[in-house]
Amino acid sequence: MNYELLTQFADQYTTAESDLLKKINDFTYKNHAEPHMLSGHVQGQLLKMISCMIKPERILEIGTFTGYSALCLAEGLTENGVLHTIEFRESTANIARSFFEKSKHKSKIKLHIGNALEIIPQLNEQWDLIFIDADKPGYINYFELIFPHIKKMVLS
Repeated sequence: MNYELLTQFADQYTTAESDLLKKINDFTYKNHAEPHMLSGHVQGQLLKMISCMIKPERILEIGTFTGYSALCLAEGLTENGVLHTIEFRESTANIARSFFEKSKHKSKIKLHIGNALEIIPQLNEQWDLIFIDADKPGYINYFELIFPHIKKMVLS
């Protein structure tokens, strides 16, 4: 199958981006040296769908980048829910913060800047949903650190 055609199909038939997500996408591709790191439209809508299905109280995102995926994940938060997102690079975190300030979810998003392996233990949370999207070689370290803090799901 042609990857490009599949991508076009998915993009065409996936729920449209909000205006704010479109602005993040446009800004990132015009101004960031690594725009390919953006979660993007289709992945963002998948994250939103998962979050809306779970209705999490606590979300952890490792790798904020310019804020696209965090805003998608925040869509499913409960009324009192909180999303903690961690970005290593301060300059990129500041871009994300500027977009979070324009979001209806701004009070639910806690942006942390620095090394996730140092920040996560300080959060002292039990997580309903975790999205690891940073430092690909470090995935196993994040997994081992957070796995004991994932809430157990009870299916009825």
